[in-house]
Amino acid sequence: MLDFGRSEDARVQAQLDRLSALSVPQGRLGLETIRALMERLGNPHRKLPPVFHVAGTNGKGSVCAFLRAMLEADGKRVHVTTSPHLVRYNERIRIAGELISDEALAAILSEVLDAGEDLAPSFFEVTIAAAFLAFSRTPADACVVEVGLGGRFDATNVLEADAVAVCGIAALGIDHEAFLLAPEDGVPKEPMARIAFEKAGIAKAGVPLVTMGDRYPAGAQNAIRELSVLAGAPLFEFGTHWVADEAEGGSLYFYEYGAEAGRDFPMPAIPGAHQARNAALAIAMIEAQKAVSVTNAAVISGLLNARWPARLQTLDDGPLTALCSAQKIMLDGGHNESAGIALASALPGDPGSVHLIVGMLANKDPRAVIGPLADRIRSLTTIPVPGHDSHPPKAFGSDARAASDIEDALLHVPSDGYPVLIAGSLYLAGEALRLNDEVPD
Repeated sequence: MLDFGRSEDARVQAQLDRLSALSVPQGRLGLETIRALMERLGNPHRKLPPVFHVAGTNGKGSVCAFLRAMLEADGKRVHVTTSPHLVRYNERIRIAGELISDEALAAILSEVLDAGEDLAPSFFEVTIAAAFLAFSRTPADACVVEVGLGGRFDATNVLEADAVAVCGIAALGIDHEAFLLAPEDGVPKEPMARIAFEKAGIAKAGVPLVTMGDRYPAGAQNAIRELSVLAGAPLFEFGTHWVADEAEGGSLYFYEYGAEAGRDFPMPAIPGAHQARNAALAIAMIEAQKAVSVTNAAVISGLLNARWPARLQTLDDGPLTALCSAQKIMLDGGHNESAGIALASALPGDPGSVHLIVGMLANKDPRAVIGPLADRIRSLTTIPVPGHDSHPPKAFGSDARAASDIEDALLHVPSDGYPVLIAGSLYLAGEALRLNDEVPD
């Protein structure tokens, strides 16, 4: 189920209502519809500044956040489109550093929906068409574009080689199986290799493709290598062409093979060991491309100043946090096993060290988050995800206690000083931010 969003602006809401009425014909795959829609709009995807195109299962949004911060620290005007939104649909379209205004959003959505009315475009196709159309009308130095789902058939893959400065693939994992593992001839059969194949579908002739290399399973790495050759995309792999890791003293060491020396960067401000890997991928993407110059100082500033809501975010004082005596309430939108493992590596390793409040969509694995955390969980409270089909308490085991919503769950967290983690869904994370008056800007 998609979160089409709600808006206090009647003009925006009228267009969101139109978006919510869209449906994708069962089984439709391909780029024909988005290409036809772009043609009617004057092909705005061919009028963009250099694009940094990012795919992956986990971490691609964080990579985009690092890229944006690095580029902007260099004084660049940057367009950004990411998904999903957490609180407001406007979050999906950032024009030259600012979230699209309600007035501009209403107008651009209306224009795209009118142009494609008889094409039966999907929600995401309309969103990407609107973003690219808005970007094409405002001067900027770079675009950061996050793939929505997969890569090969994702609407963002309407982008052509001439527009793209560099492509990147973040961490891989099993997710969206119904789409990404659907039976098809001529594709890899092993699940992780198939996932990699779909993500690497963004590869373009002559455009550097930056990957996590040997951090992927061997089958996934090989699938990406084969596709890069077929596409004619120069490969820039971790472990083969570049490396990055935490060095003594807590810095992030980055080295490109063939360079005279490596460089030490500060660890990123966004918490978690996995974020160091995401930051390193962003650095490697900056290094691999030649279209946009970025200074070393700007890369450092970007690492220290990048922000990405609902990724191990500590909530500020607000209406929601006031309901609980815990000194620290954290929020994370992770909802698959890879995200659960990343959470486990970022949280304290002591048994019983966190009170977990979890809500997950019914089509997600309920063990994905609580499994990796294992004995870290001091108490487990389950809640529904507002507006979505979600797992009942029994899906999380006999120790799970049910609460009606986030507020109810926080009111009943034991007053023992241990931190609270709210996790399991980006939709749930968005609700938490809304309730705490922390709307992303």
